[in-house]
Amino acid sequence: MADADLKNPPKVVDGNTLVAMCLSRGGVDRMFGVVGIPVTSLANRAVALGVRFIAFHNEQSAGYAASAYGYLTRRPGVLLTVSGPGCVHGLAGLSNAAANGWPMVMISGSSDQSFTGRGDFQELDQIAAVKPFSKFSAKATDITEIPTSVFSVIDWAVAGRPGGTYLDIPSDVLHQTVDESQAQKLITEALNSRNKDLIENPRINYSEIQKSVELLRTAQRPLIVFGKGAAYAKAENELTQLVESTGIPFLPTPMGKGLLPDTHELAATAARSLAIGKCDVALVVGARLNWLLHFGEPPKWSKDVKFILVDISKEEIELRKPFLGIVGDAKDVIGLLHKEIKDDPFCLGKTHPWVEAIRNKTKDNVAKMEVQLAKDVVPFNFMTPMRIIRDAILGVGGPAPILVSEGANTMDVGRAVLVQTEPRTRLDAGTWGTMGIGLGYCIAAAVASPDRLVVAVEGDSGFGFSAMEVETLVRYQLPVVVIVFNNGGVYGGDRRNPEEITGPYKADPAPTSFVPGAAYHLLLEAFGGKGYLAATPDELKSALAESFSAKKPSVINVTIDPYAGAESGRMQHKN
Repeated sequence: MADADLKNPPKVVDGNTLVAMCLSRGGVDRMFGVVGIPVTSLANRAVALGVRFIAFHNEQSAGYAASAYGYLTRRPGVLLTVSGPGCVHGLAGLSNAAANGWPMVMISGSSDQSFTGRGDFQELDQIAAVKPFSKFSAKATDITEIPTSVFSVIDWAVAGRPGGTYLDIPSDVLHQTVDESQAQKLITEALNSRNKDLIENPRINYSEIQKSVELLRTAQRPLIVFGKGAAYAKAENELTQLVESTGIPFLPTPMGKGLLPDTHELAATAARSLAIGKCDVALVVGARLNWLLHFGEPPKWSKDVKFILVDISKEEIELRKPFLGIVGDAKDVIGLLHKEIKDDPFCLGKTHPWVEAIRNKTKDNVAKMEVQLAKDVVPFNFMTPMRIIRDAILGVGGPAPILVSEGANTMDVGRAVLVQTEPRTRLDAGTWGTMGIGLGYCIAAAVASPDRLVVAVEGDSGFGFSAMEVETLVRYQLPVVVIVFNNGGVYGGDRRNPEEITGPYKADPAPTSFVPGAAYHLLLEAFGGKGYLAATPDELKSALAESFSAKKPSVINVTIDPYAGAESGRMQHKN
């Protein structure tokens, strides 16, 4: 070796740094997780290369944040966990991403390969553990495999129907080293060999577009249903053009709300039963015919309804067997449908019997709800504080706050009362009905859209899953206001009949009960945030005005009558 080489030895890159380099080159700008052995250095290297790391207290909440970040940005949300138990805790977020169809990458350190099967620290077959929830998994068994593995999990996360992917990196690989020049060569080779087909949208069958347009044109009672798949595709402009040019009423699923404003004259949300029960042709865009849409079956739907199902996944269409199926990105498909209609336009018109029936039913149902909302009921039921919150959110103007909602009664009532006027401004329990998503989703939303206020409207049970993450809100000074509907338990405290209170542990609190009058607002103040207690309309209005204006971490503890709710909100039949 020459003297010059001895004076300037090649710069060495370890596995931690190489992973961080690949994440940065792969477009990752945010990462969520909990650090510890063996991934602390990986997080630090990523931060040094411009990847913002949001450190949580719990991998579940971090995983929920990563999944929601993927939905809001269309880029894979990345979760970093330690090995063994950390990986297992992270499965909550990975499974949530899989169920909702959101792009997410979970990266876990794992035990030293030389000790496999011998009981190493936190040893677990993590590839096997993630299998039910990961659409693609990779394990880098040597430092040279890191670039291809990183780019593969990123690409697979967004391919076809988005979902969760997994990368396993053993601790010994994280400590292996290569020269910087070799590291750059490995990255370049991996980038050049990426499968471009993975990230291209499927080609749309135009004959199916033509057939769909003809079916809509001849329908007597057409309906457009859209969900969070359409929101993910950012299809709001195309949907608006289609709805307004054809005059067809529309029905969003909960997280599809806001693609067109809830206040739109063709919105059928308040006439949902009539809309789905009487429509003869339903164009379903980016929404699955699952439990949220009653599986597309009678008695909720007419037995004669013809479904036109638009989905990015061919397998989804084959599973549901609609009258017509169009495989493609929602934005692209709706754009083509509108283009085809524009050449030979049709419009139902405001006096069309179907449009009038939807509008009249909507007016009736909204009027009935407004009568309930107008009352100031104290102790609070769910309606009174929800009306006050609705008005406060609408008073913010633009950009509209992002609303996070979980809890049985709180989420159900909020879905009916709270108004979405902009796309991707509602995050809730979603396809899987996941409780505990609240603070993770709040943090993801605040990180993804720092110009927006984030407002969480949560039941006390839902809040309890992730309540410790209020410290994370304060630590990063995120503009999040958490509103807790405190009714003393799951659905509202002790709901047992007297004859049910028996046995040797009858003196214990009911399984649904929490400590009455819990001071959730003081939890945030312990970390330096601002807490409010609200038991009257004036107290709640004051707390909302102050916290919304400050845009600082806040918790508003809203005292609710413990007997105001119902088991599982509106899903008692499921228990």
